Amino acid sequence: MTEILYIHPETPQPRLIRQAVDVIRNGGLIAYPTDTTYALGCGIGEKNALDRLIRLRQLDKKHQFTLLCHDLSALAIYAKVENPDYRLLKSHTPGPYTFILKGTTEVPRRLMDPKKRNIGIRVPDHPICQALLAEHGEPIMTSTCHLPNDEFPLTDPQDVRDFLQGQVDLVIDGGFCGVMETTVISMADGDGPEVIREGAGPVDSIY
Repeated sequence: MTEILYIHPETPQPRLIRQAVDVIRNGGLIAYPTDTTYALGCGIGEKNALDRLIRLRQLDKKHQFTLLCHDLSALAIYAKVENPDYRLLKSHTPGPYTFILKGTTEVPRRLMDPKKRNIGIRVPDHPICQALLAEHGEPIMTSTCHLPNDEFPLTDPQDVRDFLQGQVDLVIDGGFCGVMETTVISMADGDGPEVIREGAGPVDSIY
């Protein structure tokens, strides 16, 4: 049975945020709103929750996973960043961007491309996300709530509740989200930023 929490998108109720984080800490899989679309999330080391997410989205072994971070303080732990790249990240976070970086040994192998050893880093500009991350105290493994064979990711909370009933442990209904996914910027090769996917974040200030 999927639990539903109605959390205010601008002033998240602390009691409900704690309930949601308890689900994550207990190995659960959640659906939650972001500054782009709805997303799926779980604890970084939760193998069972990650397996459920992979089955739900029908992802292959090469899928690039992302760590949702409260701010850039987690970078030194989970990713390798040169100073010029850090300045670019700092100027575009929080916001609708995912940055692909070289992962460190702190990142579970299952979250990275087996050959490239890259990891996505994202700092969202959404009160519910920020409240979840602050309460949790560490990044959350995240993936767009984009179901197989659907043209677009889920953005309507009613659709999220309907389609994910029984497939996730918790749905946070935080109202409608946007229809565009994050803009994905790779800086893993050391040759400067490369736009992998143009999405909600403007790219004119990347170069």
